[in-house]
Amino acid sequence: MTKNGFSDLTRRSFLKSATATATLLAAPGILRAETKELVVGGAASHTKWVEEIVAPAFEKKYGARIIFEGTKSLVNLEKMQSNKAKPYLSVVQMDDPVMIMAVNENLLTPITPALAPNVAKLRQGTVHMDGMWANYVQPWAGIAYNKSVSGVDSWTKLWDPAFKGRVVIPSLQNTEGMWTLFMAAHLATGKPLAEAQYEIDAAFAKLEELKPNLLNVYAVLTQSFNLLEQNEIAMLAGQFSSYTIPRVTEGATIDLAAPKEGIFAMPSGICLVKDGPNPELAAAYVNEMLGAELQSILAESTYSLPANTEVKGVDIAPAGIEVFGPDWAFVSKNRANWIDRFDRMMAI
Repeated sequence: MTKNGFSDLTRRSFLKSATATATLLAAPGILRAETKELVVGGAASHTKWVEEIVAPAFEKKYGARIIFEGTKSLVNLEKMQSNKAKPYLSVVQMDDPVMIMAVNENLLTPITPALAPNVAKLRQGTVHMDGMWANYVQPWAGIAYNKSVSGVDSWTKLWDPAFKGRVVIPSLQNTEGMWTLFMAAHLATGKPLAEAQYEIDAAFAKLEELKPNLLNVYAVLTQSFNLLEQNEIAMLAGQFSSYTIPRVTEGATIDLAAPKEGIFAMPSGICLVKDGPNPELAAAYVNEMLGAELQSILAESTYSLPANTEVKGVDIAPAGIEVFGPDWAFVSKNRANWIDRFDRMMAI
């Protein structure tokens, strides 16, 4: 380990290093007699890299134990709502549209340069609502497909009659479900994504045309991903680099396509819970997550776009393809109605 506990963790060695670090941290005398605890909420799909990369190094540097609760963003929001009078979460990592809902309910403390100096080093568009939350990394999302398919160069392939009953898309309850919705609007109208995202009626009409090709709609990713790897389905829409590409490198017979119409930036945000326990430690955690050193590691190990402008030499996004980030305020305002409309349409 280096002095700060992060530098020697690379994509190729983080598993080995994390195990060694965990062993070291367990040794008598390394940590303080009474280890502080910081409870962090986040996405279930983030559990592996938080526990194997972030937590061991943070615990060594700050003498504090990280307890990571992996679930959905909306579940994290419910936890903050139900425990507003006495929060137990200190930091939450969740999607931007849910962050807006948390801001509206006065559940967050702004991330200021005084609390987390690294917030001042982030690229434009990654700090939101005067610092109420920030994006640390942004996985890109496209179409995951089984390699029995010759390739996926266009989102229109989801609608190809050759794949009847062999496509799965996410529910709109999942943030990644928005990608198929917005792309449907683009394909239906021919407008750029920045304009098409507001053409929701056209989007739903196009999704109606997709139904013959759908095996199902998922709320939990794992089972659908298993179907993809087993070639029970051909394509899984809206999938992100941080989950799919590691499976590719592990030898799964799948790949992640960046279709010509564009790909999407997954909104991986981090925030401070208002009146959460251990506020100084929480700010330190956020600062580390926004720092160039840890982001360099996370960008390569999770195949995500870093937010810190000091990160160099990381080439994650496919060249020449538009990376689109939607109007999350618009999404937050309308999402409940869209979910209801989507569920009713898919149930028929």
